[in-house]
Amino acid sequence: MLILGLTGSIAMGKSTMAMQFRQEGIPVHDADQAVHDLMAAGGAASDQVAAIFPDAQNPDGSIDRPTLGRLVFNNGEARQQLESILHPLVRKNRDDWLEDHRQVGAWCVALDVPLLFETGGEKDCDLTVVATTSTYQQRMRALSRPGMTEERLNAILQLQMPDQMKQDKADFVIPTSYGRLVSLFHIRQCLEQCRLFGSSSGRKKPE
Repeated sequence: MLILGLTGSIAMGKSTMAMQFRQEGIPVHDADQAVHDLMAAGGAASDQVAAIFPDAQNPDGSIDRPTLGRLVFNNGEARQQLESILHPLVRKNRDDWLEDHRQVGAWCVALDVPLLFETGGEKDCDLTVVATTSTYQQRMRALSRPGMTEERLNAILQLQMPDQMKQDKADFVIPTSYGRLVSLFHIRQCLEQCRLFGSSSGRKKPE
């Protein structure tokens, strides 16, 4: 089973790209959704997170993610505490998901991971795919989001690998500046190459 790593910096179009992979029949594991589920009421991480960050707990036992984000955003130690809880649980969720798809004979699956390269997650993938757009369009998309400011955006970008570096590391680059049809064209080309890669005995990565 071929494992693709899907990634892209904030507002680069990664979520839309992941949706298009799903529409092409590729199952996609969403790390962000896994975290959301883990911190929902009764989720596997909710009690552990609440024990360290009680101010972020809702009355129903779930974790309020905006509040949690404010508590850890500029606090490296707090962020590390949170990651020490979430990362092992997300990995288990992902590994169980991968095994389920191996059992049903999927030829290819994708892992949607925002900080794939930053966390070394590419080592768990056969090939990597990055969504990209112009810096101008990235900022316009990001600043249109509720609660986003120039200061917050700049702080987020400081935590992320520069886009050009991600493009240099990736096996495939999907442009998202020119509409979904153009992105889809590139995604289908990517999947054609993936089929060749998956069927080759030497598994040589595409040039």
